[in-house]
Amino acid sequence: MKKEQKMTHDILEKVGGTGNVQKIAHCMTRLRLSLKDDSKANINELKRIDGVMGVIEDDTLQIVVGPGTVNKVAAEMSKETGLAIGEEAQVDENDMDFSERAALKKANMKEKNKTPFKLFLRRVGNIFIPLIPGLVASGIINGAANFAKNAGVDATETWMQILLLLGSTVFTYLAILVGWNTAKEFGGTPVLGAIAGGILFNPLLAEITIYGEPLVVGRGGLFGVVFAAWLMTFIEKKVRSVMHSSVDILFTPLITILIVGFVSLYAIVPVAGLLSDGITTGLIAILDVGGVVAGAILAGFFLPLVMLGLHHGLTPIHLELMNTLGSTALLPILAMAGAGQVGGTIAIFVKTKNQRLRNIIKGALPVGVLGIGEPLLYGVTLPLGRPFVTACLGAACGGAFQAIMHTAALGIGVSGISLIPLIAENKYILYFLGLVVAYTFGFLFTYLFGFKEEMAEGI
Repeated sequence: MKKEQKMTHDILEKVGGTGNVQKIAHCMTRLRLSLKDDSKANINELKRIDGVMGVIEDDTLQIVVGPGTVNKVAAEMSKETGLAIGEEAQVDENDMDFSERAALKKANMKEKNKTPFKLFLRRVGNIFIPLIPGLVASGIINGAANFAKNAGVDATETWMQILLLLGSTVFTYLAILVGWNTAKEFGGTPVLGAIAGGILFNPLLAEITIYGEPLVVGRGGLFGVVFAAWLMTFIEKKVRSVMHSSVDILFTPLITILIVGFVSLYAIVPVAGLLSDGITTGLIAILDVGGVVAGAILAGFFLPLVMLGLHHGLTPIHLELMNTLGSTALLPILAMAGAGQVGGTIAIFVKTKNQRLRNIIKGALPVGVLGIGEPLLYGVTLPLGRPFVTACLGAACGGAFQAIMHTAALGIGVSGISLIPLIAENKYILYFLGLVVAYTFGFLFTYLFGFKEEMAEGI
């Protein structure tokens, strides 16, 4: 039996069997399971499965297994359960016993009691998480091509033009992809959401004058796209509820597009434009005025967002900064959070004699250096407690350095060493020095104050 097959079998056993799985999804490092009855999951036993680096109980049960592995485990689980990834099993309350009905009601109550802000960030994450593999790959291609241009390679060479084409395609059509995912997330017809995104970035906008001024292509950015696609879904449902089924396919999408199209141009574009300008201007002001302190706070407190899986809610902000300014100064600062974890983990490896802990670090450290820090977070620093805090302090030092040096990134989706080719204005060495600062202080704080051998006894 392959490693991924055994891990899948063990996970299913500890979550209550295949019949208890409601939905399967995953991101870059986490398997996300929605269960019919959460009480059937044995969290402590899940954490002990070989290859599982951490377990987070939230609206979904999130099992950290690491990059690459998560795709294989999700595919195996899809085979075992018969559920396609993203597909939700139908639940018939008539087929449930009393305890199962109680568990379902408890889950529904839990859903209703979530804070609106947390739900909002979850929604944003669900819209952008599926796009991250494409953003990562395209960003790296763009970074490599720009790195080559800066090194003197002729940009008119055919192979360079092809690289630039491949790297820019996802960003060229990003509004359409975001619109599609937004409509899908809110239960609408995806193609109508894609049309909403396309409307706001259509070059023909420049030929239309509203309120005495020509419209600006892309004004309002992805914030406008998300709202327009959500409105498309809302109007579609309202129209469909009163439309006769015989003409639904003809008139529901027609009426929806006409209404949302006009509302988008007359209302959403101006309002979303102000919101976009406010966020980008505000962040620039915070970093300019706050400097060292702002960089330290942003980097030092970023990991709690990662713990809750809410960090993907920042993706549209990065993309909007790139759309408006050409780069995001926020990403290099936040990337220091993972670098602090790397430094802290190296300190633990140097000090501990616990072989299981050392083996976990050996497996998680390489991907941590490359910018995927969740295995280190959930497998090492967070379970130990204090090292999590000292690693965050190391991250704060790195964030302060990046803020002083005004580094920025031309792409998103990666951090750590992998972000170097994407750094703007040839500040590659400065960004790397920031990583070294975070590594160093994460190591020193953890080595001196963060770790004692007795902490490793429960690992």
